[in-house]
Amino acid sequence: MPRREKWKHILCWTWDNFCVSSPRGKTMSKDKLNTGQKALQINLDAKKYGTFAEIGAGQEVARWFFHVGKASGTVAKTISAYDMAVSDAIYGPSDRYVSRMRLQAMLDREFDLLIERLDKSIGDRRTFFAFANTVATKNLSKTGEEGGHGWLGIKFQTIPRSDPSTIIIHVRMLDWETPRQQEAVGILGVNLIHAAFYQHIEPERLIGSLLDGLTSQRVEVDMIKFSGPAFTGVDNRLMALQLVEQWLTEAALFTADGETVIPGELLYKKPVLLERGSFRPLTNPMLDMMERAQELFTREPALQGEPPVAMFEMTLRNLQVGDAIDHRDFLDRVDTLGALGKPVLISNFLRYHRLVTYLSRHTQKPIGLPIGLVRLRDVLDEKFYTDLAGGLMESLGQLFKNGAKLYVYPSLDKKTERLTTIENLDVAPHLRHLYAHLVENKFIGNITDYNADALKIYSGEVLAKIHSGDESLARLIPPPIFEVIKAKNLFGWRQKTASGRS
Repeated sequence: MPRREKWKHILCWTWDNFCVSSPRGKTMSKDKLNTGQKALQINLDAKKYGTFAEIGAGQEVARWFFHVGKASGTVAKTISAYDMAVSDAIYGPSDRYVSRMRLQAMLDREFDLLIERLDKSIGDRRTFFAFANTVATKNLSKTGEEGGHGWLGIKFQTIPRSDPSTIIIHVRMLDWETPRQQEAVGILGVNLIHAAFYQHIEPERLIGSLLDGLTSQRVEVDMIKFSGPAFTGVDNRLMALQLVEQWLTEAALFTADGETVIPGELLYKKPVLLERGSFRPLTNPMLDMMERAQELFTREPALQGEPPVAMFEMTLRNLQVGDAIDHRDFLDRVDTLGALGKPVLISNFLRYHRLVTYLSRHTQKPIGLPIGLVRLRDVLDEKFYTDLAGGLMESLGQLFKNGAKLYVYPSLDKKTERLTTIENLDVAPHLRHLYAHLVENKFIGNITDYNADALKIYSGEVLAKIHSGDESLARLIPPPIFEVIKAKNLFGWRQKTASGRS
C-alpha cells in the first residue's frame, strides 16, 4: 500500500464502520466512538504520552493501544508487577494489593518516573499521564462467589508541565467468566483514559461515558473521586450522586467530611445501623429515633458489645423535586447530615429488602433499621411487591434472612392524642398472624424509651420556620444542624430583621 494511502487508511480506520478522528483531534463522526476508536484517537494525539501499570487482570487496557496501531505515539512504558515481592519493591509494602492505597502508590510512582526521565527532553510539548489498575477476577461459574472487583485510575496533565489531576474509580465486575471480566476491565480502562483527556471539563458527561461499550449488567462503578487543578470546584458528593443517577451503580457512599468511599471500607465485618429518610432537614424525632434504636441495637447479643456503623440513607425518590433532582437541595441535606458526623448512602433502593441485600453484600454482621410507623405500614403493604413472584412473603424473607431487625418509633396523632406503637398498629386481618410472628420472634421491636416532646414535631412546621427565619426552629432540630442551616442559608433560610420582617 502506498505511504499516503496507508496513512489515509489509518486515519479512517474503522470498527463497526465508524470513522475516527484526525491527528488534530477533530472528530469525523458524530457517532459515539467505540473502544478501538477511542484508543486510536489517543494514539494519534501527539501530546499524550504515558505509562500503563496493570496488576491482576492481564494488560487488557494497554493491549487496546497496541492492537489499534500507532502505540509508539502514546506508550512510554507498560508494566505488570504481578509478583507481590516485586510489586512491594516498586511501590512499597501493602497489606492489600487490590486497594485504593496500592492504586495511588502505582499512580504516584509511575507519574513521578515519567517526569524524572522525560520532562527535560519532551516536557514542553507533551502532557504526561500514568494509568494504573489493580484487579482481582473471580470465576463465578466455578466458585459461585461474588464476581471480581478492582481499582482503576489515571493521573494526568491537561497542559505541558502543569500540576497533575487524578481520577480514581472502583469497579465490581458482574460477568460469570474470568475472560469476560478481563475484557470489561480493558474497555473500562480505555473509556476512563479517553474521558480524562477529552471530557474532564464536563465531569457529569465523563461519568456517563465510562460504560460505553458495556452495560450495568457487566460492571458496576460504585465510587469515583476527582482531584487536582482540572477539577477545581468539583464536589465529589455530587459525583457520587451522578453514579446513582446515571445507573452506574445502585448506591454510592461518602463519609461525613465528603470523602467518597466504597462500602467495604466502612462496613466490612461490622454491624450496621441505618436510618433512611428525606432529611430536609433531619429533625429531633428523626435523631431521637436513631439514638434510641442504637441503644437497643448495641444491646443485641449478636453484637457482643461491638459499636455499629451508624449512617443515613437517601433514595433518589427522596431527592426528587417534581421530575428532577435539585443538586443544590441535595448538598443542603448532605451538609446538615455531615454536621452529625455520620456517613451518607445514596441509593436507588425503594424497598427495604433490597437495601438489606445490598448491605449484606458487605458485612455478615447484624443490620438494624430505625423506622417510623408510616414506613412500617409500607413494608407490610402487599401492593408494593406485585412484581415479586413470592410477593410480600418473598420481600420479608429477603429482609430478615440476614439478621436484620426493625426498630419502630411510635407515632402521635396531634388531634386525637392517640399514640400508635407496634402493639396497637392496625394490620390487615389476613396479615395479623404474620405480623404477630415477626413481633414475637423479635424481627420487629418497639422503641419505648423515646422523647415524648419529639413526637409533637412535624416536618411541615420545621420547613415553615426555616422559610420565615424563625429562631424557635432551634427547639425542633438538633443544634449542629440549626447552626449549619443559619450559617449557610440552607433550605431557603431567611433571617428576620430587627423589625420582624424577613
